[in-house]
Amino acid sequence: MAASSTSGMTGLARAVDSHAHVFDLARFPFHPSSGFSLLANEPGTARQYAAVLDSHGFSHALLINPLGGYGVDNRNMMQILAESAGRFKGVAVVPHDIAEAELDALVAGGVVGIRFNLSFPASPSLFGAGGQRLLALARERGLFAQVHYHEEAHILEAVPVLRRAGLPLVFDHCGRPHLERGLAQPGFQALLELGREGAHVKLSAPFRYSKAGWPYEDVDDYVRALVDACTLERCVWGSDWPFLRAGTRVDYGPELHPVSRWFPDPADRRRLLWDNPSRLFGFR
Repeated sequence: MAASSTSGMTGLARAVDSHAHVFDLARFPFHPSSGFSLLANEPGTARQYAAVLDSHGFSHALLINPLGGYGVDNRNMMQILAESAGRFKGVAVVPHDIAEAELDALVAGGVVGIRFNLSFPASPSLFGAGGQRLLALARERGLFAQVHYHEEAHILEAVPVLRRAGLPLVFDHCGRPHLERGLAQPGFQALLELGREGAHVKLSAPFRYSKAGWPYEDVDDYVRALVDACTLERCVWGSDWPFLRAGTRVDYGPELHPVSRWFPDPADRRRLLWDNPSRLFGFR
């Protein structure tokens, strides 16, 4: 799984897909802490994903331990990181009572952040003593907190905790705005404010919130607002491969396609796809 030298669809020598999930059910079956079930055709392996990256010109990727499938069991992801020769780094989902030595081992193995799924009860909570402990452990180790949600109330509730966290924040999937509620919806405005305060955002997975479908032109105003709030320097792109629970057909090329519309300047695309994620996630 060495890094590809082809530029592919990105037009870049190096580029990072900043959001993907991989599975190896032969070595690591689904874990009891899984947050939701998957269809048999949904999981994709690291070998399959590497082939997708190669064919589209991505040299590196950030893997997210999937709450659906593996929950707080990070063994599959860590094995893949160890085998990737630096091509992949990871974001872990960890329990409140994780031993510090175990977290240190994850960091040594290539984990650069921990994830909180605010809208999934199976996820370790951001709140209470357990959440505070995880945030403190992450802060001490120079990790970022990655935040996913799909209900507006959940981000509004989390804002005070996130503001006090004292570590970098990375938000998934443009905050999954409800497009029928418009740009003024309180949850999206809260994300914009956090962006102005220094948060990062993944301009990823528009298939999860677009109402019109591909080519996702109805999300353009939201992307523009996020770039204005965060500045381009704190934006990255991710595919969300293998598109779990998509509900409709999704392919890698069409997911990448809107990037050229959002960022017609090749220099801006380089910042989005390589400069920003390599700095944030530590790729070389």
